[in-house]
Formats: sequence, C-alpha cells, structure tokens
Amino acid sequence: MKVAIIGQGYVGLTISAFAGEFFDVVGFDNNTKIVDQLNNGISHIEGVESTTLQNWIKAGRYRATSIGKDISDADLVVIAVPTPLTGDRKPDLGFIETACKTVGENIKKPVLVINESTSFPGTLRNYIKPAIERYSKSPLEHMYAISPERVDPGRGDYNQKNTPRLYAGLTPKASVMTREFYSKFCDELVEVSSPEVAEAAKLFENTFRQVNIALVNEFAQIAHSLGISVYETLDAANTKPYGFMKFTPSAGVGGHCIPVDPTYLAAVAEEHGAPATFIRRANEVNLEMSKYVVDRVQSDNGESLQGKSVLVVGVAYKPNVADVRETAAELVIEHLRNRGAVVSWHDDVVGSWNGETSSPLSGADIALVVTKHDDVKERDILASAPYVFDTTGKISGAKGL
Repeated sequence: MKVAIIGQGYVGLTISAFAGEFFDVVGFDNNTKIVDQLNNGISHIEGVESTTLQNWIKAGRYRATSIGKDISDADLVVIAVPTPLTGDRKPDLGFIETACKTVGENIKKPVLVINESTSFPGTLRNYIKPAIERYSKSPLEHMYAISPERVDPGRGDYNQKNTPRLYAGLTPKASVMTREFYSKFCDELVEVSSPEVAEAAKLFENTFRQVNIALVNEFAQIAHSLGISVYETLDAANTKPYGFMKFTPSAGVGGHCIPVDPTYLAAVAEEHGAPATFIRRANEVNLEMSKYVVDRVQSDNGESLQGKSVLVVGVAYKPNVADVRETAAELVIEHLRNRGAVVSWHDDVVGSWNGETSSPLSGADIALVVTKHDDVKERDILASAPYVFDTTGKISGAKGL
C-alpha cells in the first residue's frame, strides 16, 4: 500500500519513519530544501534518525517530493501540517487549506484521508472534507478520519509506537481502515464516537497544561510577593499522594501545542456561544510572564536596563531540542530590547535564529536563563555574568522566580 504523508515536519516525518517499515511512503512537503535533504537521507527532526530514512530509501520504501502528481496513486493520505496562529493570535488554517488543495487536485482515486493536524472540533467534517471535494477535478468518494498527533519533540520515553492514539472516522468503514493502518506501528488505539470528540480531546489535553502552567506562573508571583520560595512550596504540596499534580513556573510556554491549541478551543467555544474566559485568561497569564520576568530583572539592577548587556541563555522552547516555535525567549528578548538592553543569546543547540547566531556564554552584565539544555553547565552560566536570573529553577545560587 502506498501512503502519502502531507507535511514532513515533526509530525509528518515521524509518522513516515514508523510507517516506512510497513508501507511505501511518499512524504510531500512544499519546502524543496527539506525535500532534497530527506532524499539524501538527512533528517531535520529530533527523534527521527537519518539512518532510518536511509534504510527506507535504499529499500524503496520512502521518498520525499514537492510535486503534487507524485501522490496521485496513493491509497491512503495523512495530513500532518502545522496549525499555527495568525499575527493577532487567531486560528490559522492556511496550511490545512493548502494540504486539501494538494490532495484534491492530485489524488485520482477514492482514498482514506486521515487528518493528524490539530484543529477545532468540526474541522474534518466541515472544513477538510468540503475543501478536498471542492478542489477535486471529478467527484471521488473519499473516506475521512481523524487521529490527532501526539508528538513531544526530544522525548525518548514515548513515541509513535507506545503512545496511545485516538481515532474516529466519518463512517464506520473509515474507522476500521484507520485502525488497520495505525495498528501496524501503534500499540494502543482508542476509538471514540466521532471525529469531533477526538479533535476536542486533543485540544483539551494541551489546554489542561496551559491552564495549570498559568496557575503556577501566577502562584510564582504570589510566592515572591509573600517572600517565600515557590519551588519549596510546590515540593511541599507535591508530598500529597492524591489530588495534586506538580507543574513548575517558567518564562512562559512555547512549542507547537500548548501556546496554540487553547486558542483553537476558545475560538470554537465562542463561535458556539460558550464562555472561554478561563482559557483566554490562562493564555494571557503565560504571555504576560515574560514581562514579569524582565520586570524582576530590571528591579534587581537599579530599575534600569538601558545600555546593559543581557545574555539570554537558551532560546529553544524546551530543553535539548532546537525547536523555537512560540518560544518564550522571543517575548523576553523583545521586552529587554524595548527597555534599552543590549541583548545577545546563547544556545548552541539552536545555533542560529531570527538572523542571529549563538553568542559565547560569557562577558555579559546580566544573564537571564530561559531554557537550560543538559550540556550547558551550571557553573558556566553562573560565571557568565555578575547577575544571573534563572526562570527554570535548576541553577543553585542564581536569582529566580
């Protein structure tokens, strides 16, 4: 069976790597540079080994393409494209629209279309299916299903095989075929009653995290005002063996899910006349956390950052990955520069970002730690500046939340 996977980013390439053991996979992506790298057996995604790609390429089980007609004879299509926010932080289905156009214009026979991209309930039924039908040159009775991605970049304990996967088809036959596909490389499949339930579950998973991170970020501010340690307090609360789940404060949230998915849930809720006050406020708290961090740093440094050199340590959104999507470091740097600070950043895992490159871990007036990678030593961070502010709670001897 030939499987076309639309999008070769963190989600799409990960699926390609697992599916390549059982199916002939064509990975479609509009980024020709990425396509060329992939066809040379070079992975750009943490968690997908280049050797795995090379094995599937040699076996004739994988190739990447930016040419739509190369997916025309696929038997099954997986949509795995980003669903980001617009500049004014509203849902942006532009990549899904493009994927639907690619499928509609090029697939020549009835296939099963599975959406893995995260979006609001009703996206599969009311958006993807009509869009593909609109772009198709002739009527085709495609089947449609949803199986929301669960990918955590850089994580080694959970992957496509051992992470439970939700799924639902628009028809019973689509559900059966979806299960048959994923059962080849997923250990546990959980069927739900409708695509809308699966779509909503994915949004709620990350909204749960967003809300609890906002709560602990707000509590960090409260603890500081009370003159107590937020970390000691959280550790104390965590001794309760039931009814508590520990979250830790930070400079904000980043990545492709937690800062984004709650906005999709809030948007569809408000569209249907339901309140999303709690969700909206959680988003605001986490976005405002970067300002609070810079306020604390400024307060500790004579109430002015004008002309002071500030080294931001770690610009990836999480430790040990090069992913900078929605990273809290971006807002931190923006606030610092707006206050006249001379800002550089150190992150050799990321290397280059926003037209800048990683700076040495030394020579600053102030070091502000947003993300701490495992290979960055605490002593080197503490030696990089006379004043160090740590938002991670990992550096003993530094100022912190």
